[in-house]
Amino acid sequence: MVLAGIGAGLAVIGAGLGIGKIGGSAMEAIARQPEAASKIQTAMIIAAALIEGVALFAVVVALIAK
Repeated sequence: MVLAGIGAGLAVIGAGLGIGKIGGSAMEAIARQPEAASKIQTAMIIAAALIEGVALFAVVVALIAK
Protein backbone atom coordinates (compact mmCIF):
# COMPACT_ATOMS: atom_id res chain seq x y z
CA MET A 1 0.00 0.00 0.00
CA VAL A 2 2.87 2.37 0.77
CA LEU A 3 4.47 1.72 -2.60
CA ALA A 4 1.18 2.48 -4.34
CA GLY A 5 1.09 5.83 -2.56
CA ILE A 6 4.68 6.57 -3.52
CA GLY A 7 3.97 5.66 -7.16
CA ALA A 8 0.87 7.84 -7.26
CA GLY A 9 2.78 10.71 -5.65
CA LEU A 10 5.61 10.46 -8.17
CA ALA A 11 3.10 10.50 -11.03
CA VAL A 12 1.46 13.64 -9.67
CA ILE A 13 4.79 15.38 -9.04
CA GLY A 14 5.98 14.54 -12.56
CA ALA A 15 2.77 15.83 -14.09
CA GLY A 16 2.98 19.04 -12.08
CA LEU A 17 6.54 19.66 -13.19
CA GLY A 18 5.68 18.89 -16.82
CA ILE A 19 2.66 21.19 -16.90
CA GLY A 20 4.67 23.92 -15.17
CA LYS A 21 7.40 23.65 -17.79
CA ILE A 22 4.85 23.79 -20.59
CA GLY A 23 3.24 26.89 -19.08
CA GLY A 24 6.55 28.65 -18.57
CA SER A 25 7.73 27.89 -22.09
CA ALA A 26 4.42 29.04 -23.53
CA MET A 27 4.64 32.35 -21.68
CA GLU A 28 8.16 32.89 -23.03
CA ALA A 29 7.00 32.08 -26.55
CA ILE A 30 4.02 34.45 -26.28
CA ALA A 31 6.32 37.19 -24.97
CA ARG A 32 8.55 36.76 -28.02
CA GLN A 33 5.73 36.48 -30.57
CA PRO A 34 2.49 37.98 -29.26
CA GLU A 35 0.78 37.54 -32.63
CA ALA A 36 1.05 33.74 -32.30
CA ALA A 37 -0.53 33.66 -28.84
CA SER A 38 -3.68 31.78 -29.87
CA LYS A 39 -1.75 28.99 -31.61
CA ILE A 40 0.68 28.68 -28.69
CA GLN A 41 -2.14 28.64 -26.16
CA THR A 42 -4.01 25.93 -28.06
CA ALA A 43 -0.92 23.73 -28.27
CA MET A 44 -0.19 24.35 -24.58
CA ILE A 45 -3.69 23.32 -23.50
CA ILE A 46 -3.59 20.15 -25.61
CA ALA A 47 -0.18 19.16 -24.26
CA ALA A 48 -1.22 19.88 -20.66
CA ALA A 49 -4.39 17.81 -21.10
CA LEU A 50 -2.37 14.88 -22.46
CA ILE A 51 0.06 15.04 -19.55
CA GLU A 52 -2.79 15.24 -17.07
CA GLY A 53 -4.47 12.22 -18.68
CA VAL A 54 -1.30 10.15 -18.47
CA ALA A 55 -0.83 11.20 -14.83
CA LEU A 56 -4.39 10.22 -13.97
CA PHE A 57 -3.87 6.85 -15.66
CA ALA A 58 -0.63 6.34 -13.69
CA VAL A 59 -2.34 7.15 -10.40
CA VAL A 60 -5.19 4.73 -11.14
CA VAL A 61 -2.77 1.96 -12.13
CA ALA A 62 -0.66 2.56 -9.01
CA LEU A 63 -3.70 2.37 -6.75
CA ILE A 64 -5.23 -0.68 -8.47
CA ALA A 65 -1.94 -2.61 -8.59
CA LYS A 66 -1.52 -2.43 -4.81
